[in-house]
Amino acid sequence: MEKIKLGSKPMIYPMPITLVGADVAGKPNFMTIAFIGIVNMNPAMIAMGANPSHLTCKGIAENGTFSVNLPSVKMMEVTDFVGLYSGEKTDKSKLFRIFRGMTKTAPMIEECPLNLECKLIQKLSLGGIDDIYIGEIVQTYCGEEFMIAGKPDVEKMGTFVFTMNDNRYFSLGKVVGKAWSAGKSYKTK
Repeated sequence: MEKIKLGSKPMIYPMPITLVGADVAGKPNFMTIAFIGIVNMNPAMIAMGANPSHLTCKGIAENGTFSVNLPSVKMMEVTDFVGLYSGEKTDKSKLFRIFRGMTKTAPMIEECPLNLECKLIQKLSLGGIDDIYIGEIVQTYCGEEFMIAGKPDVEKMGTFVFTMNDNRYFSLGKVVGKAWSAGKSYKTK
């Protein structure tokens, strides 16, 4: 199989779609982010790449807190809307029902099945257009209707993902295997 060189591109697929929230001058604001992922288990940490000029990033710097909200497919249009329009010109504080946790300054979205309340640990500037925001997850919230046996169920949550190369959203598909189990039957040659 011949491989085609594509250059230096951020192509880890798929990318989770999230709504990141922060208070800006005491008012909730949100941005749509797909450059995000878990980077540590204990303590639980998340990192995201975002341009510091975003209004939400200014709120993260102002308060040292932020939220990561995982929307469902039912929220696709409003999630895309949030990403299309800047909080500098569009008031996003009334788009969702807001709740707050222990930090008090990381607005979270009730309509989202899963919410991560984060404390900013470090902001890194690596010389690109985005900065890296590393946050410790201080609390996780999940709607009871999205849980099975006390654990969040990804199928019930109905979250969706993004592919940057073609700018499309995808819902999650069928289960294809069980982690830490499927490889037990693999035989090396």
